[in-house]
Amino acid sequence: MESSLPSTQILDSGDSAERKNEAKNYNEVMSTFPKVKGLNGYDYYLYQGFWYAPFFLEGLLSVQERFNPQSTDIFVASFPKTGTTWLKALTFAIVTRSRLSGSTTSSLLTKMPHDCVPFLEYDLAQNPSNRDLAIPLVSTHVPYTCLPKSIISSSCKIIYICRDAKDAFVSLWYFLARLQMSKNVEPLPLEGAFELFCNGIANFGPYWDHVLGYWRASFEFPEKILFLTYEEMKQDTAAHVKKLAEFMGCSFTLEEEEGGEVQKIISMCSFEKLSSLEVNKNGKHRPDTSLAIQNSVYFRRGEIGDWANHLTPEMGARLDDIMEQKLKGSGLKLPR
Repeated sequence: MESSLPSTQILDSGDSAERKNEAKNYNEVMSTFPKVKGLNGYDYYLYQGFWYAPFFLEGLLSVQERFNPQSTDIFVASFPKTGTTWLKALTFAIVTRSRLSGSTTSSLLTKMPHDCVPFLEYDLAQNPSNRDLAIPLVSTHVPYTCLPKSIISSSCKIIYICRDAKDAFVSLWYFLARLQMSKNVEPLPLEGAFELFCNGIANFGPYWDHVLGYWRASFEFPEKILFLTYEEMKQDTAAHVKKLAEFMGCSFTLEEEEGGEVQKIISMCSFEKLSSLEVNKNGKHRPDTSLAIQNSVYFRRGEIGDWANHLTPEMGARLDDIMEQKLKGSGLKLPR
């Protein structure tokens, strides 16, 4: 019996008959794709060289067909669990800081970062108007080569973040395990999930191909794509916050820097601050949908090198070897 989600998984109850029919058509198309059992127990489908959970693949098919970005849009791109929440918080705080002059209240204090920046293959796939047009940020986990052509051919900018594969895997496994347990489903053992990950099977994976796509594009279009690593951002957050602001076209003024604006944003977006907020301790992301998630699931540790507490040295060495082999000749060396 197939474990794929029904085509209406991405839909809320208020969606139109036309939208539901569209999802049904996508579901029929997806049924022709190769599939395997994924890390979270659902079938993952192979499309354009990458694996997808069904509800995100429906969204991707939809935006590939009909999404039109604003010329000023900035896409915050990442593989899941590689620093997405932090990067969303930082970019949102940077681009909205002028709105807060004279005010101490940011949306980040009352909404979790994923509710501040809409998700291309979910929020905008459902309805392109699910966003505040005054804020140019859109997030995505879609690999570069699978992005809608309307984005790649536009003047839109992309900020990409990645991290050491071992930490990315451990963070991903814990995230999926907590989701499964919240639904009273036994999570896939870490060893089994690790085997899948090493074979490239993960939502939006293989991880190495995801990273390489954006890495190569950042060389081809350096004015449009900013490639970052989580480890370098943690090492010198202030320099990266200023780099982000400059890249997004809203550099800090000398007055702002002297007034401590950079440090205020760093503090507001820190793991300690965000994870301690009431909304992130007890709130829910997408509370009225079938993808409802406790906000606290997005805040585990935020540390570099935590993989060593969960993987054996042999497992770590194996994944390092795979990444070295896959990235060979690209000029990219991820932290390890």
